[in-house]
Amino acid sequence: MGKKQLGVIFGSRSCEREVAIISALQLMRYADREKYDVIPVYIDEHGTWFTGEKLTELKTYQPFRGEQDGVRKVFLDMTSGSGALLTVKKTGGLFEKTKLEIAARVDVFVVVMHGLNGEDGSLQGMLELANLPYTSPGIASSALGMDKILMKQFFLGADLPVLPGVSFTRTEFEKDPEGVIAKAAGELGYPVFVKPANLGSSIGVSRADDAESLRDSLELAFEYDRRVLVEKGLDHPIELNCSVLGYDDDVQASPIEMPITNDQFLDFSEKYLASGGSKGMASLHRVLPAPIEDELRDEIQDLSVRIFRMMDCKGVVRIDYMFDKASNQIYITEINTIPGSLAFYLWESAGISYRNLIDRMVENAEKARDDRNAANYAFTSDILKNAAVGAKGAKGSKGSKGGAKFGA
Repeated sequence: MGKKQLGVIFGSRSCEREVAIISALQLMRYADREKYDVIPVYIDEHGTWFTGEKLTELKTYQPFRGEQDGVRKVFLDMTSGSGALLTVKKTGGLFEKTKLEIAARVDVFVVVMHGLNGEDGSLQGMLELANLPYTSPGIASSALGMDKILMKQFFLGADLPVLPGVSFTRTEFEKDPEGVIAKAAGELGYPVFVKPANLGSSIGVSRADDAESLRDSLELAFEYDRRVLVEKGLDHPIELNCSVLGYDDDVQASPIEMPITNDQFLDFSEKYLASGGSKGMASLHRVLPAPIEDELRDEIQDLSVRIFRMMDCKGVVRIDYMFDKASNQIYITEINTIPGSLAFYLWESAGISYRNLIDRMVENAEKARDDRNAANYAFTSDILKNAAVGAKGAKGSKGSKGGAKFGA
């Protein structure tokens, strides 16, 4: 049996593109080359796709120069199940022509995207249209996990513990900034945290302790998104993170980590620049496993598995929490459907190597694709057979005299 062609797709038009590059380079380094031919697929800031062995080297992105020796521009063949990455090749001669060639063919895509245009369900939808297995959660769970406002509404509707929050649009703030500030302060008090709805890695997130800093925080967040969430802050909470791995009924929670921060919350620099940026989330200072009571550990792990199943996730996610010691209450902060560094460090603590974690993700991706293909798509009706097509077009059940009859 030959090796699987493992397409590692990363980058894209996102503020978190560089974070995704680091996560992808880590993953490609750990993938078992006896099982997989690793095919890097990088999407640059303009949305152009590239492949080539040089994309496995960090220096290729410092800076990235597009097509070069060892890097080819490609696009995905959307024919169901094809998996072909096509490239346009120019032929020489007196009359220059172009022809399509297959640069590579992918069996399974490992999705290493952080942020919009990749982690938000858009890429997942394209891969489902192409009928290709991919490792991240699906369209709905990806979209829900990306949007902090919708995510909070989902958790509230499921009666899960979240901090109070209010949301605003850029238009609301531009029309009446004083009214927005008054509403947020009146409903939540201070301190509050202000977050762009569709960004991760703590980009654009800041804390506000009074009206003046709230105005500054809102202005910053609206630079990154037209919708912003303002969330009630806690005094000196404990941050706790738990990863979940699996698909369908085979799901497990990781040990819990406690990130160590010198500030009031983990910002971008602490998450990704602690070791020069080369190790991603793996470089973060943490206590693992977190020094918490067994009862709290079990509560967080059980809640994490419950969220994973409710959102019909697959692959690896990380769910972040705040624990308020004063009230002895745990709050869900967010779900990261494609966590930084794929949370491999949490699974290594559980005895699952990164190499084995990749294998598990690939298995989950293939099983989910097989489950989709097992659904019945053969239902037919008599709409077309009974439709009368004339100069004015087809008449459906309302336009034709006899009406269309539905039948299997």
